[in-house]
Amino acid sequence: MGVAVVVAEQVTEPLPAVLATAADAVTETTGERGPLRDAMGTLLATGPRRLVVVAGPDHPDAFLAAVLSRLMIADRLDVEVGYVAQTPTPATVAHELPTGAAAAACAVHGRADTLPLIRDDTAAVLIGRARHIGVDGAPFTGETYVDSTLLAHGQIGGVLIEPLATAPGVRGGLDRRWRKGWSAGRAVQTGGVGFLVERDGILADRPVTRSTFYRHQQDWRLVRSRPEDPR
Repeated sequence: MGVAVVVAEQVTEPLPAVLATAADAVTETTGERGPLRDAMGTLLATGPRRLVVVAGPDHPDAFLAAVLSRLMIADRLDVEVGYVAQTPTPATVAHELPTGAAAAACAVHGRADTLPLIRDDTAAVLIGRARHIGVDGAPFTGETYVDSTLLAHGQIGGVLIEPLATAPGVRGGLDRRWRKGWSAGRAVQTGGVGFLVERDGILADRPVTRSTFYRHQQDWRLVRSRPEDPR
């Protein structure tokens, strides 16, 4: 099969014509683990070459990340992934992706590029941005390393983690307005006393004492340019 489409349940508008015409299979689901697992299992059983993810208005990057997590777990990162977000997100900005109808056209007709896949130690994929922050937004005591480079130590106001489109794969910085002190590597690891992890805009419920985002051993394939685009 050629093109499969997975649509977030929040999406109320019809699929753009270019996407509806190209789709060999379409399924609607939430980003919750059970429904998404079942929906992805059905789609992947058809053997798609390309999967287009149509996200809703609520945490669109998190929906794409959840879909990619299912591809990673299923060992199907060979599938090309197109992304249709309605408005700009951290991921669309970072990867210079169009939004809306233009995103649908790119997802159907574009070329797939190979990018590092960033995940954490809970098998959650990161697409746009993550943060390590204290409970209720307060600073927390801990330390953060990017590979072997110390990024922060002591009282930490917050740590930013962002995937990169090229090697080494991920970067970490300080969550402040100026002079974030970005450092790139294969992994960003924070250890501390009761901090929270925010993944693509969704804040975890429970504090943790350690969290690591790192480059997966296999890359993923993002459709992000038209065939005539020299990128």
